[in-house]
Amino acid sequence: MKGFYTILLLVISNTFMTLAWYGHLKFKEFKWFSTLPVIAIILISWGIAFFEYCFQVPANRVGFKGNGGPFSLLELKVIQEVITLVIFTLFSTIAFKTETLRWNHLVGFIFLILAVYFVFKK
Repeated sequence: MKGFYTILLLVISNTFMTLAWYGHLKFKEFKWFSTLPVIAIILISWGIAFFEYCFQVPANRVGFKGNGGPFSLLELKVIQEVITLVIFTLFSTIAFKTETLRWNHLVGFIFLILAVYFVFKK
């Protein structure tokens, strides 16, 4: 159950992270947002990133073996990176219609799956 809870928190965290890091590229299409100075955009992104940390920190605390969770530190990082790429891929293809997935992206994802396999192999 802790493993599922950890992954759920990481998915939510990475959704906020992706929005904080890349959302401003899409939000600039809104007139009110496009006129904001960079410092305002940074502050808005920090505000969104706050919620990322509200989920990321508990995910790592619950999931880490040293706290009674099921994952080593390395496993937590690999899970987080794969989730980040999945969330980013969904975000970029849904929010930015100009972004397309190509064969080399698929090959890269296959290698990521292999990386996860080897990290978790006992």
